[in-house]
Amino acid sequence: MPNFNKVFLMGNLTKDPELRYTAGGAPVANLRMAINRKYKGKDGGEKEDVCFVTVVVWNKSAEAAGQYLKKGDPLFVEGRLQSRTWETDDKQKRSIMEVVAERIQFLNRGKGGGSETPHDAVEEEGAPQGPAASGSEEDIPF
Repeated sequence: MPNFNKVFLMGNLTKDPELRYTAGGAPVANLRMAINRKYKGKDGGEKEDVCFVTVVVWNKSAEAAGQYLKKGDPLFVEGRLQSRTWETDDKQKRSIMEVVAERIQFLNRGKGGGSETPHDAVEEEGAPQGPAASGSEEDIPF
């Protein structure tokens, strides 16, 4: 059976983007998003659930996010799921599931109805595929 790994998210940033650069000079940003879901509960009342997701953005998209996005801004993300594991200094194993963005679209609009950003959509071609693509795990700034 073929495999398929594609994620589409629309939500709001819970904090300002965290822009960093790897030792090799590649820009990378962590975007923390909240995605809300409204539904009817068993009692018929409206309920709300929130899912918090970390999105990793590379290269030009990372720099644009760092320059134009801020806490509270709405964002559309197209990407793929990626899991990472590492060991802490005190030898504890940690793991995380995150989204690696392949395309982001800024949804914030200026007062005149136009986009506040120079690009409505930023796509990445040839973005690193994980720690090995950027050198070593020590290059990852998060």
